[in-house]
Amino acid sequence: MSAPDRPSNAVRELSQYALAADRELALLRELIQAASKGPGVEPLAAAAARMITAATASDVCFVHVLDDSDRSLTLAGATPPFDAEIGKIRLPLGQGISGWVASNREPVVITEDKESDPRYMPFPALRGSDFTSMVSVPMENDPGGLVGVLNVHTVERREFTERDVELLVVIGRLIAGAMHQARLHRQLVARERAHENFVEQVIEAQELERRRLAGDIHDGISQRLVTLSYRLDAAANSDDTGVVAEQLGKARELVELTLQEARAAISGLRPPVLDDLGLAGGLASLARSIPQIGIDVDLAEKRLPDHIELALYRIAQECLQNVVKHARATSARLTFSVERGDTGTVARLEIVDDGVGFDTFEHPLGGDEMGGYGLLSMAERAEIVGGRLNIRSRPGAGTAVTATIPVPAAL
Repeated sequence: MSAPDRPSNAVRELSQYALAADRELALLRELIQAASKGPGVEPLAAAAARMITAATASDVCFVHVLDDSDRSLTLAGATPPFDAEIGKIRLPLGQGISGWVASNREPVVITEDKESDPRYMPFPALRGSDFTSMVSVPMENDPGGLVGVLNVHTVERREFTERDVELLVVIGRLIAGAMHQARLHRQLVARERAHENFVEQVIEAQELERRRLAGDIHDGISQRLVTLSYRLDAAANSDDTGVVAEQLGKARELVELTLQEARAAISGLRPPVLDDLGLAGGLASLARSIPQIGIDVDLAEKRLPDHIELALYRIAQECLQNVVKHARATSARLTFSVERGDTGTVARLEIVDDGVGFDTFEHPLGGDEMGGYGLLSMAERAEIVGGRLNIRSRPGAGTAVTATIPVPAAL
């Protein structure tokens, strides 16, 4: 190579570097514009997939976003024709190339023969066999929170350079912030919608309860009081001691029946068993009232504020009804404990069954299709008193429902 050639080569390389830098800056500007248009996860992911494919001269881009459960990835953005699969492809963390990248927070570059990689998991709908080379990088939001995984693929064999990978990592970090905000917005909207539904259910339940109480009082208690008045009048107006004794006896029976009906009406508002036996005794009585399955109990003898006891009792009541109606379980375990920790005292209620279980990925808490299971109602009861509800379940592996509620420091 002659001396005059060296400057021209240097200029050429510098020019190429400048062009690459300009292309990257243009891409970043496009991504910023896409992020500023709205809070939607899917529109942002779709726009990012199209831009990244063009900027990296790849054939397809997939944007996998962490689910709200933080345990699986969902395809949120893809270049056509794979955009038809958005929302349909799910991958638990740790499985497949994308799941491995999400779990390990490290990029993966495969030049060819990806089927020989033990981490590879094919999805027929994504036609993985049509593509030879790929890069998969994590999308992380400062300070290091995982948001998703970004993949690019090429039909022809391609040697992805360190600069290619670095660019994708930078892009991943850039869109991770916007994607994180979009996820938070989606969760907030879903939670607000669920809360609105719950408020509507509470209002409806209150109206039904008022009607029930009005019906019980009108049809039962008030009618018996009217009859009681007739019996007492008959006794007061009679000079026959036998008639007086008979009328007073019947009046006494009416008083006992009226008291029973009054107690039954009141128990619908607050279970009297909580006042008589406390939460532990109430839960034990509740478990004994369900003969369909065997329920083992481990209950701490600890009194809590009335509103917390009522919330935990109703959660247990709803949960055990679910076990009987839906779980097809043969046994369950009911545990109640009060534990002191660094952050304060916490009441913990857990019900574990050996039933059929369900897929929490497919049926997240609050999903419409799970409405019949009362999961949202239990979660809202826990949240109203400052706690939270956690549900662990897998098809064929039973279900565990755990409610944790902080207890005031005075206790």
